[in-house]
Amino acid sequence: MSITDPLADFLTRIRNAHLAKHDRVDVPASRLKLEICRILKEEGFIRNFRMVEGKPERVLRVFLRYGEDGSPAITHLARVSRPGRRVYMGADQIRPVLNGMGLGIISTNQGVVADRSARERRLGGEILCEVW
Repeated sequence: MSITDPLADFLTRIRNAHLAKHDRVDVPASRLKLEICRILKEEGFIRNFRMVEGKPERVLRVFLRYGEDGSPAITHLARVSRPGRRVYMGADQIRPVLNGMGLGIISTNQGVVADRSARERRLGGEILCEVW
């Protein structure tokens, strides 16, 4: 079975794991997903992540974060740019997500970065997803 949008599948697996109150979730690994996990960890949305070498393929293990009351750290996780409708923005068009409380993840020509970093470094690119 081939997945047409692996990034959307990755985000859906994280959303579903949070709904089921799982401690971690395993997803097929890619460099893009690894970079997104790095940003999510830096911003405090996940506890940690690790690459697990498997026989047929490598797996990315994401350890989810919950609050003291058991509420998930990620309440909204949505794909913005999709294969059917790509969304690109210049550096001056990128606005803070949820007035700075959220996070936009952007693929630029200098790598995958958070929206705040893209504005500081004057980088535009493809808006991959939004998190809050």
